[in-house]
Amino acid sequence: MFKKFDWGHGIVLALGSFIAFILFMILIFPEGQQNADLVTDDYYTEELHYQQVIDAKNNADQLSEKPVYSQSSAGIQLTFPESIKPENSKVNFELFRTNNSNLDVKKELTLDSKNSILIPSKVLAPGSYTLKIKWQFKNKPNQFDYDVQWN
Repeated sequence: MFKKFDWGHGIVLALGSFIAFILFMILIFPEGQQNADLVTDDYYTEELHYQQVIDAKNNADQLSEKPVYSQSSAGIQLTFPESIKPENSKVNFELFRTNNSNLDVKKELTLDSKNSILIPSKVLAPGSYTLKIKWQFKNKPNQFDYDVQWN
């Protein structure tokens, strides 16, 4: 009823299994993949300047008071303490959306009389963001990163 199983049958069975596995990876697996774009289009050039980002974060960590953010129906409010008021009252911020770069928000704004800026809710879509705040204080770059969940 069954033929004798020898090494030739084993090779055919191994090749058949390998071909079935490759076809599974090509035809079935891509259906479950998510968007895997690079974080930025200039990834390699930005990586060369990453030491500046590390220095800016270290400078910000050494500050006695830190900027804070709060959320309301109007948007995200960034407030700076009077002791670390940015030079020229200019603040760069970036709301970085990890799953869709079309929803990123990048701006440079000037602080109002209360040392704060408002990111309006009309430019925000519900989801998870990384809020990067960059400013100059005492001729040194500073940067804070916050994880923000906007509803």
